[in-house]
Amino acid sequence: MISEKTLFTLEYDKIINLLTQHLSCEIGREFARELRPAETFDEAETLQEQTAEAEGIYTRTGRTPIDGFPDVRELVGKMHASLFLSTRELLAIAQAMRASREAKEVLQSDDTQSLLCNHANRLASHRSIEEEIARCILAEDEISDNASAELSRIRRQMKILNERVREKLNSMLKSATTQKYLQEPIITVRNGRYALPVKAEYRSQVPGLVHDQSSSGATLFIEPAAVVELGNENKRLLAEEKNEIERILSALTAMIAPFANDIHLSCNVMGTLDVIFAKAVLARDLRAVRPKLNESGRIRIVKGRHPLIAKEKVVPVDIWLGETFQTLIITGPNTGGKTVTLKTVGLFTLMAMSGMFIPADFGTELSTFDRVFADIGDEQSIEQSLSTFSSHMTNTVRILAEANARSLVLLDELGAGTDPVEGAALAQAILENLYERETLTVATTHYSEIKAFALMHPGMQNASMEFDIDRLCPTYRLFIGIPGKSNAFEISKRLGLGDDVVGRAQAFLKKRDVVFENVLSEAEQARKNAEDDREASYKIRAEIEKIKADLEREKKKLEDEKTLLRQKARDDARRMVQETRQDMEKLIAQLRAIENIDQKQLERAVQSSRDAMRKAEDRLNEHAVQRELAGNAPPSVHIGERVKIITLGQEATVLKPADAKGEVFVQAGVMKLNIPLNDLRPIEQKQKQQTSSKVSLSQDRGSALSVDLRGMMVEDACLELDRFIDNAVMNGIGEFFVVHGKGTGALRNGVQAYLKNHPRVKTYRIGAYGEGDAGVTVVTLKS
Repeated sequence: MISEKTLFTLEYDKIINLLTQHLSCEIGREFARELRPAETFDEAETLQEQTAEAEGIYTRTGRTPIDGFPDVRELVGKMHASLFLSTRELLAIAQAMRASREAKEVLQSDDTQSLLCNHANRLASHRSIEEEIARCILAEDEISDNASAELSRIRRQMKILNERVREKLNSMLKSATTQKYLQEPIITVRNGRYALPVKAEYRSQVPGLVHDQSSSGATLFIEPAAVVELGNENKRLLAEEKNEIERILSALTAMIAPFANDIHLSCNVMGTLDVIFAKAVLARDLRAVRPKLNESGRIRIVKGRHPLIAKEKVVPVDIWLGETFQTLIITGPNTGGKTVTLKTVGLFTLMAMSGMFIPADFGTELSTFDRVFADIGDEQSIEQSLSTFSSHMTNTVRILAEANARSLVLLDELGAGTDPVEGAALAQAILENLYERETLTVATTHYSEIKAFALMHPGMQNASMEFDIDRLCPTYRLFIGIPGKSNAFEISKRLGLGDDVVGRAQAFLKKRDVVFENVLSEAEQARKNAEDDREASYKIRAEIEKIKADLEREKKKLEDEKTLLRQKARDDARRMVQETRQDMEKLIAQLRAIENIDQKQLERAVQSSRDAMRKAEDRLNEHAVQRELAGNAPPSVHIGERVKIITLGQEATVLKPADAKGEVFVQAGVMKLNIPLNDLRPIEQKQKQQTSSKVSLSQDRGSALSVDLRGMMVEDACLELDRFIDNAVMNGIGEFFVVHGKGTGALRNGVQAYLKNHPRVKTYRIGAYGEGDAGVTVVTLKS
């Protein structure tokens, strides 16, 4: 149990004030004010997990599922003692029920196994009651006509009656005889009855009931006798309306009554959820992280920022203890940040045990404790409060009486406020006593004796707050492992104190104190030099990394340009070969048209020319393959990966990774084969290029290989088909589909005439049903 005094000293109440700014309902604010650190590790871990779940929902949805609603716990508590609740009270209950139902729907849809879902399961959901209240009550002062058939009838009769009264009164206003008796030609209402403003002297001229008079007595408000009976009927209807409204409110109250306990529980659960989500929103606001919790006394704070110091002013600190040492002695100048550091350790511990995230970086680890003690309070504290040696010692006595191995003790200016020699001796004795109890302790001091004591005592460690001598101001940075130097003489010199006075002061120091301070100065200088060297090395390393990255980018840029140039040259060569082939085919067609030419010699010449063209294309393809093989082969491939077979110019899917021989089992179309690993290249997403022979996979024909010639002229189609046949033979493809479409049949006839005389074609046929019918020719090549 952590005392209220410790919570106040460490400013836990101010953290609660920050938390309340993110709450949605009054019950949540009530629960937040009662929030205290958990008493066990498991409880603290559960609170942290709840906050983590809430932060996840808040991140995904951008809002909390808790909408503002009134506190109706007292209303449902008195429900059984009341005949009926008022419209305002019923609307408040409906609003609370709606907020509960909506929160339940959001949380149950997120994760049915989460801690927050367990809370959601306890929320009441009675949508029919909400809708019934909304149907009957339009506003705090308005009941709907449709709340009941009887109310609708009564109000309908009242409307008719009022219209009749107004008709009669309007007719009197229009009467020239009556007008001269009236103060004004208007209809007014007095005591719930319609009346006319009659001049007092004409009272006898307008028979009826006087309901009121003006303050001067010059005007009497008279209900004419002609509408008195109608007014009486209206009074009766008003009484009936009141009774019916009370009956409706009683029915609504009776509808809610069986669920009073559920609603009361839902309000409490909603308050708890409101606090949990407020912690998540506060964590986002503070840029906080979830700390790793332990119960063994280990504390490691990475770049911790005190949450009560402005973001633009706070200096992050790194603090650790509880592993190689359990007592940390912090020294440094006044206003240097010692007390803030002390409070940061204590406040972070309290926040973590309360389920709040910590304004620090990832890697932060905190421990749970049974007790946390803090003796903080002097003119250098955040609160600027003043304490005396007596009050310090009173607190210390209490701490020593209760502290144990499961305690965290924070002591500010230990031993201050009395004779320095005696104060230092007391401080050493107190620290040693706490160490023997295995109590985790953080203390601040100015005494050199305590610094030396920590240096000589195993399990204790010095730390110091850095001070910039040149600018005469603290940097608020903590350095663990080096005791702080007072810097009193250096500061005095820079402020203008004479060298003779400073020298005289130094002469009064004991020799061992001078030696000790000199050692501290040398250690401090060595630390600064090491830090400067480290910072310089970081800068050099960053520059090297930048230069390396720039070189890599330039290298990649050059390689990309080189690849583009090669590709362009290859495409240009292919285009030239294709144009030459087209010119050759046109010439062949013209020669065949000559009647007196020897056709056999012509066909031999044609075949020889075509062979030469194919060899030229093969050389181009061979060069392309060699260039691609010159690239880096993948070190390995995985099942399902898409790769390109360089020598075949086809894409394939890996079925088995490389075996002992370095061969990979792949599938290219309908073929399954073993390919050497160095013959494969991974396919990049941006590189989805077709092969030069327009090989495609047709889903309609069971993934067989095909060439699509639709839309081409016969001569162009034959050129493309010839090139495809060459690639098919080279790749070991025995059968493929030629897609030419049905149309007029001209392209099909031209293709089949070409296939008939091709030396590499064994047979061809029209596609069967399911293969494409007459729009496809199936070609079988010679083996």
